[in-house]
Amino acid sequence: MGSLWYNILLLSVLSWCIVGFLLQLLGVLKLRLECCEIKNSKYCYLLFLSFPYIGCLGDTQFCFRFRRSSGRKVSLCCFLDQLDRDLPVYLKKDPAYYYGYVYFRQVRDKSLKRGYFQKSLVLISKLPYVHLFRTVLKQIAPEYFEKSEAFLEAVCSDVDRWPPPIPGEILHLPIMGIIMKLRIPTYRDKPGTTQIVQNMHQVEIRYCCLFFHIQMLWELVLLGEPLVVMAPSPSESSETVLALVSCISPLKYCSDFRPYFTIHDSEFKEYTTRTQAPPSVILGVTNPFFAKTLQHWPHIIRIGDIKLPGEVPKQVKVKKLKNLKTLDSKPGVYTSYKTYLNKDEEIIKQLQKGVQQKRPTEAQSVILRRYFLELTESFIIPLERYVASLMPLQKCISPWKSPPQLRQFIQEDFMKTLEKAGPQLTSGLKGDWIGLYRHFLKSPNFDGWFRSRQKEMTQKLEALHLEALCNENLVFWSQKHSEVETVDLVLKLKNKLLQAGREHLPVKTDTLKKLQTHIDDIILALPDDLQDILLKTGTT
Repeated sequence: MGSLWYNILLLSVLSWCIVGFLLQLLGVLKLRLECCEIKNSKYCYLLFLSFPYIGCLGDTQFCFRFRRSSGRKVSLCCFLDQLDRDLPVYLKKDPAYYYGYVYFRQVRDKSLKRGYFQKSLVLISKLPYVHLFRTVLKQIAPEYFEKSEAFLEAVCSDVDRWPPPIPGEILHLPIMGIIMKLRIPTYRDKPGTTQIVQNMHQVEIRYCCLFFHIQMLWELVLLGEPLVVMAPSPSESSETVLALVSCISPLKYCSDFRPYFTIHDSEFKEYTTRTQAPPSVILGVTNPFFAKTLQHWPHIIRIGDIKLPGEVPKQVKVKKLKNLKTLDSKPGVYTSYKTYLNKDEEIIKQLQKGVQQKRPTEAQSVILRRYFLELTESFIIPLERYVASLMPLQKCISPWKSPPQLRQFIQEDFMKTLEKAGPQLTSGLKGDWIGLYRHFLKSPNFDGWFRSRQKEMTQKLEALHLEALCNENLVFWSQKHSEVETVDLVLKLKNKLLQAGREHLPVKTDTLKKLQTHIDDIILALPDDLQDILLKTGTT
């Protein structure tokens, strides 16, 4: 069952050659990929993503994200989809993307022609379990660099023995002589209470120059604004982008984001063109070339070197975009954006005090995550409350009619609810909340969130309709109606069962069994010729 974890590609990238092992889902088929001319390979962009542009001496870890080939069919079994259903939104896999987790080593070696030993071990997975896979690579990469491909095969053998990644269960994962213990959270867990949330997805916030602008950054991410992070290294680039994406949790960031983006990415032209407005995406870059190429983007974050513990950061003002000329520009946020909400001075003082007292980075991050969580929840609760009111009452559900439709989301009706049931009930922040909501309702994040809630409520209505059918005496009904009407009912009930399985409707197993019993009883009451036909139609 271990291969359910990944559909993983482990790549050992050495200079301009690439050797990989592809472990396919539900099997341990190893596909060896070798190419002398990597430039002619479809894996070319993976090589460039795996070798940092910036000369990082020593060991470096970072991650990237790339789009699946549009022509490829998704070959995953539905088991992963069932697991996905129980995950919180920020841990759900996106079928359109893969994550690449990199362990890169560069050390001086005079015996080599280039004078350096350069090698990357890359783990590619559909699962956004950042800390987990980073920990795995940290465990295996250093030893692999000293050994050979046979070591990777032993690692793959260990991973293949991993239990399926079932949310809510305590998992024990063997990897090269140690056992990793973890629990994947479920959507039922209270946000911020599950340790693994920190360990699997969110990363530490350690860029002091951004303390003063955390609210602005939260708004920019919430609204799906185009953002560029210019950093001195891939690790700082990827950590900052992942931190930005996670700052609106438990709301899912629904636009594209690239923790580490290069000029060789297949979307380079699409994202850097000046013929149209920048797309809703967050890019992390290190190449100085981007300072000029992306200068027309509306919001740019420049990350400097990490401050030493106890070093109090200076307040960095928001700067105009015209002041950003090269990657050597001073750290800060370059934008003309005006925040909707007033600055929360209290959280900034709290974080500054932590720096002065040399509070551990992990503790600082916990404070910041809690702040973002409370802010996002204050923002989203009024929307949740209004959308819940669009759900038809259960008494409106009749077994003999189609399930009722959700009422329409009307923006002005929602705005009217904010006066008495707005974010002021849970947040002390002042500002133009109404303006922020109006902007948010036009964003990809609202569209993604509302589509998800719409799907959940529609499935709930289907489940309630199914339960209503089960509570009826359907055999008695069939005796009062014609054979044609009875056959039509059986076919509809069979379709209901198929739909419940296909769409993973929130229906109890006992309800499905009861409905199947109804179907069987109705069929047995029909003439033999109709029984034969109906027993061969679909599943009974």
